[in-house]
Amino acid sequence: MSKLLSLNIVEINQKLKNKEIKPLDLVLEAFDNIEKNSDLNCMITLNKEKAVERAKELESLEVDNLLFGIPIILKDNIVTKDLRTTAASKILENFIPVYNATVVDKINEHKMIIIGKTNMDEFAMGSSNQTSYFGPVLNPWNKKLVPGGSSGGNAAAISSCIVPLALGSDTGGSIRQPAAFTGIVGLKPTYGRVSRYGLIAFASSLDQIGPMTKNVYENALLLNAIVGLDDKDMTTKELEAEDFTRLIGNDIKGMRLAIPNYYLSEMIDSEIRNKMIEIIEMLKRKGATIDYVNIDYLEYAVPLYQIIALAEASSNLARFDGIRYGYQTDDYRDIDEMYKKTRTEGFGDEVKRRLMIGSYVLSGENAKQYYEKALKVRNAMRNSFVKIFKQYDLIIGPTTTSVAYQLGSDHDDVLKSFLDDIHTIPANMTGLPAISIPIGFNKDYLPIGMQIIGDYFAEAKIYQLAAFIENELKLVLNPNEKEG
Repeated sequence: MSKLLSLNIVEINQKLKNKEIKPLDLVLEAFDNIEKNSDLNCMITLNKEKAVERAKELESLEVDNLLFGIPIILKDNIVTKDLRTTAASKILENFIPVYNATVVDKINEHKMIIIGKTNMDEFAMGSSNQTSYFGPVLNPWNKKLVPGGSSGGNAAAISSCIVPLALGSDTGGSIRQPAAFTGIVGLKPTYGRVSRYGLIAFASSLDQIGPMTKNVYENALLLNAIVGLDDKDMTTKELEAEDFTRLIGNDIKGMRLAIPNYYLSEMIDSEIRNKMIEIIEMLKRKGATIDYVNIDYLEYAVPLYQIIALAEASSNLARFDGIRYGYQTDDYRDIDEMYKKTRTEGFGDEVKRRLMIGSYVLSGENAKQYYEKALKVRNAMRNSFVKIFKQYDLIIGPTTTSVAYQLGSDHDDVLKSFLDDIHTIPANMTGLPAISIPIGFNKDYLPIGMQIIGDYFAEAKIYQLAAFIENELKLVLNPNEKEG
């Protein structure tokens, strides 16, 4: 049985160049993998007919980059022209966009092949992939557990070697947390590094599209392909072109690392804390300088997120009204009732809960009392991180406070869904780049993730440390080949 997609991208690329395989072989294997892993429920919409057609077109072209012909999946809140985009919701269940997100155009320019759209928490609101209108995604390491969210479909697919590449979105940890729960690599780039044009907005000042992959090198390769200034997104920055793989393989001797005391507090699972301590000692032996530091306002990350993200969500999701596109109720007497019933029937419970809170935050004097004050605290947190990066190269710590947990567990615990992201939210609040990489397993052989946060636009430095740790650990990260 062929296992081409279990190879690394450099190996696949060489086989394509040598004409040992064709892009079509990769595409057909990807769809075969999806069928064999259908119980994971990680896909919403497949793109088989067009993917096969695209693969055949590429056969006559020169293999001109490392991503040529590689199958890729997209979180279903990234719009794709003529390919259903649902945001895992009822209200957009049959939505067919008429344009591509900027990252989709970049994928096509690099001749990658889009296989389909992945399952996610509805409108990216959730940390466990249990709020999807299309049902929960299962964790391939243990199918009784959540894969994390909201990019859980991507995480499950990459972890299972269904495909090697995926693009997700991260608003409060939605790339990094599922990456930690499933033993893959996920990066949230610096805010403004990647265009958000065509990303269905949750919280516009926090959202960022980023790569999810099996390893660090391939993550950097995919980031290379999707960055850049975009006239359609005024938050993107004009920067000199750079190769994010350029520091991979370099030594870390002399690197200065900071660990926030808050990130190793008693709320962290003891097995995760012990694994982090092992990594810290290894890095010290390899010549890195590591200090424990205090960063102001980290303990307020969750309430800040609840105020800012939910306020912005209530504004962004006002556009889903049943008039211009998407689901519309059949039973109404006037425009007000149509609007109300459409949203009541079209949105899931978690989305409605967040919209109600967000609307309250922005109403009347509350906007000044809560939202404006939260923005001030957010700015103070940003300044605290800036001070740290004047002395240190990178900040490290665990990605999550626990490993993946049971499906259905704490599903109705609103606070728990936010606390899942307590370590990841600060990078979104500050706009800093951050990655999650696997660093080992707990006693039940469930993946443990480590987060590395960098200064603004310091993704290459993040990849340097991440690849060094990856190379030192040499973990086997295929749930189909796990021990025991």
